[in-house]
Order: sequence, then C-alpha cells, then structure tokens
Amino acid sequence: MGAYILRRLLLIVPTLIGIMVINFTLTQFVPGGPIEQIIAQIEGGGDVFQGFAGGGADAQNQQMSTAAGGGSDKYVGARGLPPEFIEELEKEFGFDKPPLERFLTMMWNYARFDFGESYFRSVSVVDLVLEKMPVSISLGLWSTLIAYMVSIPLGIRKAVRDGSGFDTWTSAVIIVGYAIPGFLFAVLLLVVFAGGSYLQWFPLRGLVSDNWADLSWPAKILDYFWHIALPVIATTISSFATLTLLTKNSFLDEIKKQYVVTAKAKGLSEARVLYGHVFRNAMLIVIAGFPGMFIGVFFGASIIIETIFSLDGLGRLGFEAAVARDYPVIFATLYVFGLIGLLVGILSDLTYVLVDPRIDFESRET
Repeated sequence: MGAYILRRLLLIVPTLIGIMVINFTLTQFVPGGPIEQIIAQIEGGGDVFQGFAGGGADAQNQQMSTAAGGGSDKYVGARGLPPEFIEELEKEFGFDKPPLERFLTMMWNYARFDFGESYFRSVSVVDLVLEKMPVSISLGLWSTLIAYMVSIPLGIRKAVRDGSGFDTWTSAVIIVGYAIPGFLFAVLLLVVFAGGSYLQWFPLRGLVSDNWADLSWPAKILDYFWHIALPVIATTISSFATLTLLTKNSFLDEIKKQYVVTAKAKGLSEARVLYGHVFRNAMLIVIAGFPGMFIGVFFGASIIIETIFSLDGLGRLGFEAAVARDYPVIFATLYVFGLIGLLVGILSDLTYVLVDPRIDFESRET
C-alpha cells in the first residue's frame, strides 16, 4: 500500500501542472484582462486605483487627463491613454514579461505556497482566502455530515423495507426534494423563516451576529448554528436523494447475494447481518462518492447560497475574481483547490482499504 500511495502522490505533480497549464493558456485568449478592466473603468469615470499596487491615484489620473496622443493598440479602448501609462500598468501586473516566463515564475512561487497579492484588493491571496474560509467550511462540513448521517440510515431502512409503504412515501419525499432547485428552496426558506411574509425565526444574513465577540461560549455556539441553519439546509436538500438512493440500491444488491442467505441460515440476527457483513461491501460505492460530494459542496455549489444568504465565502470570492480578472486569486485558488481535490482522492482510496481490508490497490496495478 505504501508504494501505491507514493505513486499517487508523485502523480499529483504532473496532474496539477497540467491543470494550471490548461487554465493559464486559456486566459491568454480570453478578452477583458486586468488592464482592460482598468481601462474600461477609467472610461466610465470610476476610481480604479484604490488598492492598486502602483499607488498614486491622483497622479495617474492627472497623467491620463493631460496626456495627448494614442495608447497601445493591444488594448481596445486605450487610444486616449498615453503609452507610458499602459506600460506602467503592464509592469505592475507583470504583463511586460513573456507568458512562459510568467507561468514558470507563478508555478515556482506556488510550489513554495507564495501566492502573491490580489490585483485590486491590496491584500495577500492567503489572507483573502483565510478570511472567506469559515463560511465555506461551515457549508461544506455540516452539509456533508448531515447528508451522510441522514441518508445512509434512511437508505438502509429503505433497502430492508423495499416495496413497503415506508419505502414508497419516503421515495416520493426524496424525489420532490431533489426536483426543487437549491436556490429556489433557499429563497423559500428565507421567505418563510427569515423575516419574509411569515415567520422571523432566523437571521437574514451573516455567519454570526454583530455582537458575537461579546457573547459567552455557549451563546456563541448557539448563535453560529442559528445563522448557519438555513444555508446548510438549502445546501443539503438536493444531495439527500442521490446519496439515499445510492445507499439503498447498494444494500439491495448485497442483500440478494449468497453470503447473506448463508449468514441468515446460520441464525444471525438481521442487525448482525446488515452491519457485520453487508455494510462493508455496500458502503464502498457510497464512500467513492464522498470526495466529489464534499469538494462540490465546499468549493462549487455554495456561490448561489452565499449570495442569497449574504454570506461572504469562497464561492463569491471566486466569482468576483473571475469577473474582475483578478488572476492571482483565480490561479491561487485553482491551485489550492486542485491540490486538495487530488489529496482527497487518495484519502478516499485509503478509506476503501479501511472499510474493506481485502482491497489491495497495489495488486490491481501489477
């Protein structure tokens, strides 16, 4: 097993480099880069130099207003700006260097976990991600735990009572829950329970209350769960159906096998058969879906929920960075999230072995 883990760890390097190469190459052909964003805001009269690394917003605006002549032909809309101003922007953002040199420099910095600063926020990418992390951790962790804690026992129960009334009405509820889009369910929760037209049981926004620092520890915990309850429910609702039905079908397949019949014939109790023999085999396919589910909830599926509940997490950060073409934030989060995803995949394989020691990945590869 050690050799298999080592091979998987070594494969992370070329895989991660491939991900970064593809995305870095695509950005070279996507219009509307950081400099174009600044030019567009200048044309609109906005102050885009707040937090700009070059500093001197007044001096830059004065240079722009007093300049005569055309700007660089590389940038559409820059004809009214002096070439010196465009060159200074390129130097500040590092675009005065060839793409290959920029990519190699970026990967060398990322290998040392040096992710630089955001183009437009004047704050390091690490600090920015750490600032948004509590929201995403809350949504991802609690949604995944609740989904597994409810769906697995429910799926087992449905498999044991397959075809019964309990199986029928729970399937109907699950299908209805799956059919409702997460964002629509989130809006429904807000309207009904968070100060809409009906009840006002939960807060409208934020992860904690404004006076959270002044609360006692028990009150802080209660306040945290009070704020996170509706977003977690909205995030979890759609994952119940897939996980529950996956658990049910997996258990049904195992229950019909000969070793289960033999175990029952020996006089073993139903609980002993289910949890002592069937559980390990049936849970393999459920465990296989854990990394994808966790990563999906943690990094991807939260943007709409974060927006609806006014939560400032990684989902909104990634969206805003993509719109603003904030490349340090985009590439750094892509690098970190890709690395975490690959490591979680290895962790999933280790969980396979933990659940069923008969699995040997090394013998499968030879």
